[in-house]
Amino acid sequence: MSVVAGISTPRGTGGLAVIRISGEGCIDIARRVFKPSGSTEIADMKGYTCCYGFVRDEENKIIDDCILTVFRAPHSYTGEDTVEISCHGGVYVSEKILRAVIACGAESAGAGEFTKRAFLNGKLDLTRAEAVMDVISANSEAELHMAENLRTGAVFGRVRECSEIIRELLASVAVWIDYPDEDMSDITPDSALEKLGEVRTKLEDLSANYDTGRILREGVSTAVVGKPNVGKSTLFNCLSGFDRSIVTEIAGTTRDVIEESVRLGNIVLRLADTAGIHQTDEIVEKIGVEHAQRLIDSSELVIAVFDGSCPCTADDFELVERIKNRKCVAVVNKNDREQLFDTEVLTKNNILTVYLSAKEKDGIDRLGKAVESVLGVSPETFSETAVNERQKRCIDRALECVREAESAIKAGEMFDVVNVLIDDAEQSLLELTGERVTEAVVNEVFSKFCVGK
Repeated sequence: MSVVAGISTPRGTGGLAVIRISGEGCIDIARRVFKPSGSTEIADMKGYTCCYGFVRDEENKIIDDCILTVFRAPHSYTGEDTVEISCHGGVYVSEKILRAVIACGAESAGAGEFTKRAFLNGKLDLTRAEAVMDVISANSEAELHMAENLRTGAVFGRVRECSEIIRELLASVAVWIDYPDEDMSDITPDSALEKLGEVRTKLEDLSANYDTGRILREGVSTAVVGKPNVGKSTLFNCLSGFDRSIVTEIAGTTRDVIEESVRLGNIVLRLADTAGIHQTDEIVEKIGVEHAQRLIDSSELVIAVFDGSCPCTADDFELVERIKNRKCVAVVNKNDREQLFDTEVLTKNNILTVYLSAKEKDGIDRLGKAVESVLGVSPETFSETAVNERQKRCIDRALECVREAESAIKAGEMFDVVNVLIDDAEQSLLELTGERVTEAVVNEVFSKFCVGK
């Protein structure tokens, strides 16, 4: 592979910037741009060693004084010889050094180029490689913990357990197919079903916790709904941390949908503050109400706000009917006032209820716990192995093949028919780990990375 170079630190002003160069010949390219201040020869430097010196341009003018670090193959991130030049942080100086490196023969690194090389050189399996970007993009302790689990091989380990069982089964079936009239294989329909059942259970567990990871990575579309003047916009602003929605004592102030992403505990909510839901003949307000009703049906989570200081109204009862079969948290707001709202309508419909005062910012932590409960995400689930969408597709394909193989055995099919299904399951698992994967899939995975990683 050719020598590639890229800036591995974020674009902008900072204390340091790092230019990473990787590939056979990177030492020679580094020697042409970097001049040690002493008698050190870059070509003689051992791995994990540094030296101080100056980077010069083609006209031999000093660009910056820097620290150069050498990593020798295979003991580097990419598995290749790698050099990192640490310069003073800044867009201009780092890009000028990168241009000097490229002028000496390196190619500009693409998105995820260095991690892709680590995968191709056997330093990482594909699941660990994907977890690198999860670590970089983590926005909470739970997200980081889950990403670290993946990066240390949690998915790979569980999938490998399934593969080992499948390979053992495939070996027994192969013997049965090659020597059908001889007693050389101990495989029976019952023993095959037992092994397939074990694999199916493991794959079902992996597939089931996909939603946990998706919720932590992508957030949850959430509609904040309720009749006018119950405090929806006040709650929205409280969660947002600033006055995103207009709040007045006049009912019906919010007519359009206002959106904002907020973090509530360990979960990102993609909030939509909606118009108050009630009967109205005013044209613009009616459109807002209809939009709010559609959001109830399309959102993954509904936060329904009720005014605790007022008795239930027909609009409240109608809202409860609309939300009772959805993932929903009922917020009885204004608990800093005398409480007149009858919550029986909520409890008898099994709607999880939280009492708070959005104006006083009291009870938001209780809302966070209620949201986690409704979504099925708790501190215990944060340590689970949550697969991403590509991995889930592979798992689901393997799971489908395993279930079909079980059905075929129960229907009395011969093992040569079942063998095809079991082998297809194994191919899907090998694609998941990257042990047998197309170039197109590899390119798709690393296209989502940042340049320099």
